Amino acid sequence: MKNKPYLLPSLLLTLLSCCLVSCNNDETYAEQKEKERNAITSFLNRDVCVRDENGDTICYVGNIETITEQQFLAQDSTTDVERNQYVLFSNSGVYMQIVRKGTGEKLEEGKTARILCRFLEFNILGDSIQLRNDVNYWHPNPDIMKITNYSGSFSATFDTEINGGGAMYLQYNTTSVPSGWLVPFSYIRIGRQESEDEGIAKVRLIVPHSEGQVNATSNVYPCFYEITFQKMRD
Repeated sequence: MKNKPYLLPSLLLTLLSCCLVSCNNDETYAEQKEKERNAITSFLNRDVCVRDENGDTICYVGNIETITEQQFLAQDSTTDVERNQYVLFSNSGVYMQIVRKGTGEKLEEGKTARILCRFLEFNILGDSIQLRNDVNYWHPNPDIMKITNYSGSFSATFDTEINGGGAMYLQYNTTSVPSGWLVPFSYIRIGRQESEDEGIAKVRLIVPHSEGQVNATSNVYPCFYEITFQKMRD
């Protein structure tokens, strides 16, 4: 049977979840949230370098400068990548860095689009890569998000009709898109790359459990993501 990089077999994932739940039985939810907050604070300040199982650098996160939503808006809804700025959205607890705003246009109100998503998921509490589809194995079978703009509020599911589902669906057995993944869509463009000097939208996110995927939500841990978004051809 062909191995799937960074995709845990369902049995192993179930056992891991059970173990985490068992360990967490000794902690209150408030204590788990406090541990999560401490992990995020540490992550912001400890010059993180995400490495693969061979020790090779995949993503250098660095020391993060946090800015407010007011400062973010005053900067024309941008984050200064040279200063490694991330904006903190206080209502959700999500931190976001816009590496590239992308090509094309923002998703218009009342419109629906299919978006190709390639990502790296890093478990901040576990200090390890948990899942990624930005490797060759997954290139023919990316995660596809079907997203709709309802008067500035975004709703999305992972589309399984086209390719049977990508890494997120196969790992977590749900079409639900983490709420934290939807935060960038008010600010990024979702076109396709038409020339060499263009780049599709790319963001980095710190997503608390309340805005994360189902396993993070149930086991109270935050994740760091690096994600690119590209509109599918009509």
